[in-house]
Amino acid sequence: MTNEDFEPIRLNKYISHNTRYSRREADKLIEDGKIEINNKKVTDMGTKVSNEDIVKLNDKKIFNNPNKEYTVIVYNKKKGELVTKNDPRGRATIYDNISHKFRHFNPVGRLDYNSEGVLLLSDSIDVVNRLTNSSLDRTYKLKISGKITDDMISAMENGMNVEDATKGAHSHTKIFSMEFKPFVDFQIIKNDIKISKLKVIISEGKNRELRRFFGYFDTDIMDLKRVDFGGVSLNALPSGKHRFLTRQEYRDLRYFLKKQDDKTQ
Repeated sequence: MTNEDFEPIRLNKYISHNTRYSRREADKLIEDGKIEINNKKVTDMGTKVSNEDIVKLNDKKIFNNPNKEYTVIVYNKKKGELVTKNDPRGRATIYDNISHKFRHFNPVGRLDYNSEGVLLLSDSIDVVNRLTNSSLDRTYKLKISGKITDDMISAMENGMNVEDATKGAHSHTKIFSMEFKPFVDFQIIKNDIKISKLKVIISEGKNRELRRFFGYFDTDIMDLKRVDFGGVSLNALPSGKHRFLTRQEYRDLRYFLKKQDDKTQ
């Protein structure tokens, strides 16, 4: 991985990835005028930074080193945890369970408060960004209210564009329309008028994508568990626990990153 791999990112994300501060806390630091980029104070929340920029917090440089060796862990997220470093309302976060030595690790994407399962975290901003934005398969087990209809099956097979995709979204969402690509695969385990179960594989990680998908059909997801991300599975990992990637999983990750590098050359 080279410096060229570090694409410009929002300033609050850069701060969060390289310090102990959450994005929300980073926003406050920016607002309070405590951040400088190339020796100029910055208060614009939409500012982006690249590897050529020098970012300082209270006159101390925030270092980003995309060339360092990286570590990736797998965490089995529990229901009722937020994927954030701090919550103003005092709710539980994944960092309450993960060892303090991984406090500076950042999550690959998100799982919402009521979801559980595979969550990857890394100390490399480059690895986090590339995995988050990848088209690697994500596998989920779902329990939904009601039957799986022919319209749902058609949308899973062919994809769909939805102008109002707010059902199933967070109440404060700013994302209204959404394109749902065809599912990579799906398996109907149980189809009943009260509760249905299925296993689905998708290749994106959009904001509450599956909850929005089924919400469009006026169907609630009662349970959502991610059991695999890009070939990394829970196996026997207990809820609320973490593990390091295996040697084979690291080999697979390096191969994936190398293929991405080859495509950009």
